[in-house]
Amino acid sequence: MKELPGLIAVFAYLSLLTVGGGMAAFPEMKTLVVDEHHWMTFPQLIHLYSIGQMAPGPNMMMIAGIGQWVAGPMGALVVVLAFFLPTGILALYVGRLWKRLDHWPWRDSIQRGLAPVSIGLLLAGAISIGKGTITGWNSAMITASVCGIILATRMNPIPLIGASAVLGYLLFK
Repeated sequence: MKELPGLIAVFAYLSLLTVGGGMAAFPEMKTLVVDEHHWMTFPQLIHLYSIGQMAPGPNMMMIAGIGQWVAGPMGALVVVLAFFLPTGILALYVGRLWKRLDHWPWRDSIQRGLAPVSIGLLLAGAISIGKGTITGWNSAMITASVCGIILATRMNPIPLIGASAVLGYLLFK
């Protein structure tokens, strides 16, 4: 229970970094959860991320796993509320304001400026995950294959995750 205030502070802060999606906050999440607070290891965080990719709903629900790991069921609840509530409220008010500014001449320019920021943050998240998980040619080949298949076919990632798990077992024993 002593970790709850820290969890609230960290995940409310991370909530505000999610411009373009929750994955945009991943590099900072790794820094805070793994490097600064030592709540879990990077491999544990990556495992939770993988589970979040397979589970139905928003992939950032993996944060509930972090809260559960650190402070049990109450930690899971607190983390989910701290992560989703601030941006939910902010989006509600900014959305209303944005609608009223429809005639504003700079609105389109601001939107065009935010798109590259979103992509950059998502790319930083992907690189952050890759730096810790691509450790040799085996993992690089699995990563490149999955990326190529997803981009070429728009295939559901769940079978690819399962196949990658089997390949991981065979290649990394």
